[in-house]
Amino acid sequence: MSSEKNETSVWSMIKLGLILGAFAVAACTCLAVVNNITSPLIQKNKMEKASVAMKKVMPEAESFEEKDQVYVAKTADKVIGAVAEVTGSTYNEATILVGVSAEGFITGVEFLANSDSPGFGLKASDPSFILPSGKTFYGQFAGISSSSNFECPTDFDAISGATITSKGVGNLVRTGAEKCMAALKEIKGE
Repeated sequence: MSSEKNETSVWSMIKLGLILGAFAVAACTCLAVVNNITSPLIQKNKMEKASVAMKKVMPEAESFEEKDQVYVAKTADKVIGAVAEVTGSTYNEATILVGVSAEGFITGVEFLANSDSPGFGLKASDPSFILPSGKTFYGQFAGISSSSNFECPTDFDAISGATITSKGVGNLVRTGAEKCMAALKEIKGE
């Protein structure tokens, strides 16, 4: 009788394992189908958001051409600058676009994502947060030479209470400016 119980118990476990496996296969199949449907839409929305942001950091550009992870800005087939997307550490993490003119000056900075703390670090990407200079935090970078060190508070104003975020954004802007300048120098053949 006990061997009969063991046999029933083993078959019950095998049956439950097969049912669980069938549910797992069905769930994975559903996830794969949903991913295949939504992935192109998500990518399209990201590109549209990036295009709008690129136009904000390089408003004179008529078109953008990707070259080695940098977008070369053109007007009438003339290179007028470059835009780089940079992700990195702030207090948490941020993704920004940095525009640099062909002359080597920052034309603009735009946040694509910012996961810093509300009330302090998020002020870096908040268009309603105005510094004493009358500019937004990210707006103050326009006009700074791409060869700047981007050190706060000497090269730009920090957000009070969010020094780590401010320094992190400065590092991201410097990295973006370096990427843009490297692409522009390569185009010029330097």
